[in-house]
Amino acid sequence: MPYEWAEDDFDLPDGVDRLDLAAPKSGKTYAMYHGTTKKAAQLIRATGFKQSAGGMLGRGVYLSRDLDKASRYPIDHPESDRIVIKVKVNVGNVIAINHQGHPRQKTWHDSRYGEVFDTAWVPPNCGMVKSGLEEDCVWDPNRIKILKTIQPRPVQTFGGPGARGYY
Repeated sequence: MPYEWAEDDFDLPDGVDRLDLAAPKSGKTYAMYHGTTKKAAQLIRATGFKQSAGGMLGRGVYLSRDLDKASRYPIDHPESDRIVIKVKVNVGNVIAINHQGHPRQKTWHDSRYGEVFDTAWVPPNCGMVKSGLEEDCVWDPNRIKILKTIQPRPVQTFGGPGARGYY
């Protein structure tokens, strides 16, 4: 059964910016999304986000300002058991990591390597993410406030056998 992911675009808290194609600006607050399983979402809601042990940008909490991107996670997991957590994030100081092998790709949060950043941002279509969609990694989970969860909705088909269409 096909599913769709949607939310009310007008449901943004005061001071939170909408998704656009521009880089997230340092010091701003954005609505972002984290895709996970229903079971993991319960744990996150109960205890808060924890840094991942690693990943493309190293340790941190992986998010996206793009619901489509977040709804794909966890990859290779049944869509019916996925859930997206909508969050509010103060991104703090942001660095763009726009190619594999970037000198700060995994050290963006470490003062031993220069300026300290709170969020690493991978721009869309820069070649780092197979989907071509943007990704963000937030170092400090305390910058993240859970707003709500979004579940996929089954898309209902109409017509009899062989009919092609959705409503």
